[in-house]
Amino acid sequence: MNINYTFILPDKKEALIELLLDSETLLLLNDIPDRPPFWTALDFHQCPKCSLSIKNYPQCPIAVHCVKLLPIFENIISHEEVDVNIFTTQRVTFQKVSAQKAVSSLMGLIHATSGCPHTIFFRPMARFHLPFADSYETTYRVTSLYLLTQYFLQKTGKTMDLEFGGLKEIYSNIEMIDQGMIDRLRVVIKKDVVFNALTNLYGLAKLIPITIEGSLEVIRHLFEPYIDYVSTVNRPR
Repeated sequence: MNINYTFILPDKKEALIELLLDSETLLLLNDIPDRPPFWTALDFHQCPKCSLSIKNYPQCPIAVHCVKLLPIFENIISHEEVDVNIFTTQRVTFQKVSAQKAVSSLMGLIHATSGCPHTIFFRPMARFHLPFADSYETTYRVTSLYLLTQYFLQKTGKTMDLEFGGLKEIYSNIEMIDQGMIDRLRVVIKKDVVFNALTNLYGLAKLIPITIEGSLEVIRHLFEPYIDYVSTVNRPR
């Protein structure tokens, strides 16, 4: 399975990032650099809750798959607009967005598919990749994913969590990961595109857990017709 991002940069040059994913596991299969830069080392600003060992994972799986982004955007400012074409098996998406928003979308996908244990929850979303989702679309997608995951967990004998407690913990770990990536890249980036793209992801990770209930209330009206219908059908006669 391939997901390809093609960027038309402000100087009209074209840059292609191809992500090759295992069709079953959705794990990122791209080759890593023969000599990964020092800032990708697992123990360089390693996340406090990282469960990986240096023996088996010399490089941070997220960091090492982000290496190719830096030279593409090293001379671009965050607010400069780029044209982005995203090619998946199902569709082609085109949008003109700020450079930092374009990179945020791609980095979120890399996060989910990199093999980092703390991002594995998001991996199914790669199969249904939705670039440039707004806050309500993101809330809808992650809460739906969480509840579907709970359904499958129940099938294995686990207790379902319908209050999103586990989702809040997941995002707490994502916040930690993004902070770690920010600390890694702070020592090497020349321009602010990749740094600000990570900051956007970090801010989203902080925001979603505290706004889940409010965001769900905002979209509740979309479900009211069916809720009313079920209430009417099940009403005692």
